[in-house]
Amino acid sequence: MPSPKRKILTAACACGRVEFEGYGAPIVSLVCYCDDCQEAARQIEALPNASRVRDADGGTGYIAYRKDRVRCSKGEPLLENHKIKEKTPTNRVIATCCNSAMLLSFDDSKHWADLYRTRVQDNVPPVEMRVCTKFKSGDIPKDVAGYPGYPFKFIAKLMAARIAMLFGR
Repeated sequence: MPSPKRKILTAACACGRVEFEGYGAPIVSLVCYCDDCQEAARQIEALPNASRVRDADGGTGYIAYRKDRVRCSKGEPLLENHKIKEKTPTNRVIATCCNSAMLLSFDDSKHWADLYRTRVQDNVPPVEMRVCTKFKSGDIPKDVAGYPGYPFKFIAKLMAARIAMLFGR
């Protein structure tokens, strides 16, 4: 794990029994409107006493970190994976104590994990982009660039993070 002297971002569940920490600068901070994120948010928000997952405009906000820079620092036994499709490699990690969506992770070789923006109270990085806007009905906020799919800028940030991991940076 990176040095504790590095900037730490903390994401906590609604009742405070589960926490994740992100170390160093995130890869990207974004809002996704894809059909899977919308369906997962609907399912999670329908759980008993669940807190909100989606932003007011219907998008799901994430802060992406390299896998080696995010960890559960409190309450790991309370975590459970939620899959919207049985065979998908995508996990929405839920804090079962209060049904808070905490993290989006993957079973395959993806090198990043996404903290849910709604779980971060302090030092929330600003949204850099809105992705998969072709799935959104209605207006898209104009505060940052919106893209109908995954833009090259997003893919380039993920690739740069992967390369940095390979070189131990």
